[in-house]
Amino acid sequence: MTDVCTQGLDTGFVGLGYAKVAFLGIVQGITELLPISSTAHMRIVPAVLGWQDPGSAFSAAMQLAALAAVISYFWSDVRDVVFGSLSAISRRDFGDRHFRLAISIVLATVPIVIAGLALSGVLNACNSPLRGLTVIGLACIAMAILLALAEIFASHKLLLRQASILDALLVGVAQVGALIPGVSRSGSTLTAAMGLGFARPEAARLSFLLGLPAIALAGLKELWELHKVHLDAHGWSILAVGLVVASISAFFAIWGLMRVLERFSAWPFVIYRGLLGVVLLIGVATGWLT
Repeated sequence: MTDVCTQGLDTGFVGLGYAKVAFLGIVQGITELLPISSTAHMRIVPAVLGWQDPGSAFSAAMQLAALAAVISYFWSDVRDVVFGSLSAISRRDFGDRHFRLAISIVLATVPIVIAGLALSGVLNACNSPLRGLTVIGLACIAMAILLALAEIFASHKLLLRQASILDALLVGVAQVGALIPGVSRSGSTLTAAMGLGFARPEAARLSFLLGLPAIALAGLKELWELHKVHLDAHGWSILAVGLVVASISAFFAIWGLMRVLERFSAWPFVIYRGLLGVVLLIGVATGWLT
């Protein structure tokens, strides 16, 4: 199927209609916050079903659904960071752990903002080479290997309150990898946090909290881009359906992820990512997926 472009922006989701976008919203919401790559699923699911590729604009705008899910699930953490850091500023207590975490979140966002602006002309362009299934498949396999290494060699002991600014910066640098489709923002940051020695659930909390500004900026930027190309009311209503459905599914995805990490390990995601990457590469090689 051909891509749908609006002044150079990939807006394939508009042609899918409400029901298909709602279904893809469920897929997007689940895979956005699990370390298994939402982009990979947004390419393979429509391809298997014979649907139009919803486009990178859809995936980017769906970040706002992930934002709503993360804030609601980790509300106590978000509240403590916001109000705790404001209280620390009023007391001029710059050693306060909430203030240090707030600074860490800001600093961790800088690398992906710089990289995102530098690559913006490529990331959301129609027929972007970065959205090729071969690239996505290789990225899935590479991240499966890195996550496996983190599982095997990391200590899994540190708690969120022990996170340093350097830890945050390193996770922020890892977050840049999420600009490559197939890497996964949650996958890259979770892998980095685990590699630094954080306990699995604590690594997930750190990953999500540090990613909040990046998630918000990516989603809002894409809404602005869609506004600039004058997406019509029909297109906005279809996108709204996707956002609502994705936010609900994303909340349950976080719940599931935390249960798996608390009771088991990240190995189920390692295996799934590896198999997904292999399936994508085989699909491309055999012509099953294009």
